[in-house]
Amino acid sequence: MENLNRIIVIGDKLLIKPEAESGKTTSGLYLPPGVKEKENIQSGYVIKTGPGFPIGLPSEDEPWKEQKEKVKYIPLQVKEGDLAIFLKKDAYEIEFQHEKYFIIPQSAVLMLIRDDF
Repeated sequence: MENLNRIIVIGDKLLIKPEAESGKTTSGLYLPPGVKEKENIQSGYVIKTGPGFPIGLPSEDEPWKEQKEKVKYIPLQVKEGDLAIFLKKDAYEIEFQHEKYFIIPQSAVLMLIRDDF
């Protein structure tokens, strides 16, 4: 997990670790590998979030001056540790240190399950 601290998520993007799949249906049938991967909806835990949606800085009359203000962001609704149900078609699958992750925009999230309020 400490190597994940090197990852910086940009803008409204989320880094999600997919839930472990058992390969077994509720009726007890075992599915071959790859069947679950073709589903349109996926779930996973949010590992990291980006800072949010950037808000543009007010324009100045003298653009050559050094800007003293840093970029401000509208924060995301998603928080680290949430279980996210998201559209898989909007997800980008990556592998980092032999682990599978998804990078998705917040707009692809359909629902969140949060343990604490």
